[in-house]
Amino acid sequence: MKTKKKWYDYLWLFSLTYLILGFVNIMFAWLGMICFIVPLVISIGLGNKAYCNKFCGRGQLFSMLGGHFGLSRKKDMPKWMKSKFFRYGFLIFFFTMFFIMLWNTYLVFAGERPLGQAIKLLWTFKVPWHWAYHGTLFSDGVAQFAFGFYSIMLTSTILGFFTMILFKPRSWCVYCPMGTMTQLICRARNVTKSQTITE
Repeated sequence: MKTKKKWYDYLWLFSLTYLILGFVNIMFAWLGMICFIVPLVISIGLGNKAYCNKFCGRGQLFSMLGGHFGLSRKKDMPKWMKSKFFRYGFLIFFFTMFFIMLWNTYLVFAGERPLGQAIKLLWTFKVPWHWAYHGTLFSDGVAQFAFGFYSIMLTSTILGFFTMILFKPRSWCVYCPMGTMTQLICRARNVTKSQTITE
């Protein structure tokens, strides 16, 4: 008997639509902030990883592509990729790149550098993306953030896609920076809660 699907089982459509919209107009990249804010709100407010388990459209997309469409080899990840050393190291690296992106955005806001209409894939390769920028009523810094943020989202999707192919469909979830960070938040919150109860 098939389980009736819930509304959140279709959030993979959000992830797919987001990637497509970024090709059309880079300002849609701001929608990706939902994927940053909601996991933090849930982990801080509820102390659990409900976002990762239920609401992550990207994880659902990888499950569908790797499972339903058979694009995954469905092999176990190597132990080193599951280790705390790798997951925490990747989290630090990811947020270092994120803050560099914020710094570049600040420089454009401050008028110290021009708007760069390019996407940086894998934090290395600059790909022209000028067709997706149609101007904005706001500062060029707003658009610079969009280019930088979409670069991060597209890069992490590409990493997740190749991880999906090589290993199990949702292998990206094992070392996803947001997943690692919300896990740390949940642990800290629950430890604090336990200490409060015992006191």
